[in-house]
Formats: sequence, C-alpha cells, structure tokens
Amino acid sequence: MSPSESLPKLVIFGDPAKGPVAEAIEEFTRFIRDKAQIAASCYIEKCTIDVLSNSDFAIVFGGDGSIISAARDLGQANVPVIGVNLGKLGFLAEFSVSELEALFDNIVSGEAPIEKRMLLGCSVCRTSEGDRESFGSTAVNEVFITAGPPYRMIELKIAVDGQHVASCVSDGLIVSTPTGSTAYNLSAGGPILAGAMEAMVITPICPHSLSFRPIVIDAHSVVEICCTRVNEGTTVSVDGQVSRQLSTDDVVRIAREQSSFLVVNNPLRTRWQTLASKLSWAERPKYGKH
Repeated sequence: MSPSESLPKLVIFGDPAKGPVAEAIEEFTRFIRDKAQIAASCYIEKCTIDVLSNSDFAIVFGGDGSIISAARDLGQANVPVIGVNLGKLGFLAEFSVSELEALFDNIVSGEAPIEKRMLLGCSVCRTSEGDRESFGSTAVNEVFITAGPPYRMIELKIAVDGQHVASCVSDGLIVSTPTGSTAYNLSAGGPILAGAMEAMVITPICPHSLSFRPIVIDAHSVVEICCTRVNEGTTVSVDGQVSRQLSTDDVVRIAREQSSFLVVNNPLRTRWQTLASKLSWAERPKYGKH
C-alpha cells in the first residue's frame, strides 16, 4: 500500500460561485495536501453515490441549508459529514475553518464524536388514482404543509399508525425530526429535542384552537395526513427545498427512513452550548439596576 492510499479519503462539497466558500475550500485544500486524499470536489447534486461510498468523510462548506441538500445522498452512503459554517446560523455546520484544521487529526482518527440522526421519508398518494404515489422525498429537518394562496385556513385530518388523532384547522402542519426541532418546529412553538433522539414532533401552524399543542411520537410511527380542505396554493414541502402542490384527494404519508444521517460533532462545544450561543436559549433576564 502506497502512503497516499493510507490517507483518509474526503469528498468536498461547496459552491465555488460563492466567494467565501471558494476561499475556504482553497485554504483547506492547501492544509490537507499531505494529510488526506480528495476523492471528489463538487456541487452537492453532482456527486455520485459510488464516490460517496468510497469516502471516509464528506466536508460541506456553506451553511445548514447546504448540509441538508447533501444529506439525502450522504445518508444512503453512510458517510459522516463535517459541516463548516460559512452561513448565518449553523446548527449542523458546527465547525469554523480554523476549528476544522485544529481538530482535523483527531476527527480522521475517530476521536471526534459522530452522532446518528434519523431521516424521514415523505410520499404523496392520490386516492382518486388508486393510491398511486405521485411524490417522494427524504427529509432531514421536517415535512410541512402550508396553506398557500389565497391564504384561507385549511383542514387536515391526522392519523398515526392508522388511528385518528385530530382534525387540524390551521395555516398548516409540521412533522419534524429531532434535528429539525430547532428549525421551523421551534418557530411554530414546538419543543426542542436532543439531536440523537428517535422521535417525531407534530406541530400545528397557527391552529384555530387554543388547546391544539405539539405532540411527540415514536420514531417508528407512520403519520398520514389527509387533505380535506385546501387552497389552490396548498403545498407540501420537504426541508423547504423540495415541494409539491396538494389537492383534496391527496394523502401525505411520513415515516422514518431506514438510512440515517451521520454528523461529526464539534468536541469544543455541546449542543446546548450551541443553542445558547446561537439562539440565546435559557438566557437569564436582563434585570434593571436598583
């Protein structure tokens, strides 16, 4: 075995059209010249599953949106992802370029913690066409249904494992993973879940009820949402990136995917420290001076 063959293989994702991303990739490429092999450097949507399967790590330069875009293929290939935050917030993109360089040897030697995150599968079936599936996608954060124009409230019937749960009259509904619990779910009043948990959160969006609160259900449940009253622009969206319009004979089915998404955690901080620093979570009140 040659020395180069013993080096870890990396796939690097990023958009070179974005100046800071291109600069970060160039800097990191110089840094790892004698430390690792670059199996591929490409746009997220252009990397094949074969390349990913033969890699040890995938490094995504950008923000959480970039990681979410890559996660569908990365989950299938079972490749741990290292997120380098060049975006705004960065929950999944946990590393800065300098932190990645400082911790690189520890990461590739297996000393950094790798967390398994569950994924959701979403499908849309049309009952008028014999339950034919017309849409399917994988979600890292959430599947949500939004009312859309002309912005009247919609009605959705929710069932879990074949049991009727509730009829939701609202602006929509979110079914979130633990990873996505700090995203749209949190903004809509849902709970924060630890990232490695195996559970789903069902959160209504502005429900026409004071007592319809979010619920947490088992990860192995199957959620079915029947569209009983929708608008012309009512849409189901996966991670806010893949969408499809819905009609009154559509059923949205959501269940856990068999594959998982592997995230390399930054050992310099915990998830709770990230929550506190990014969102000022659990910050003490600012008391006035007496």
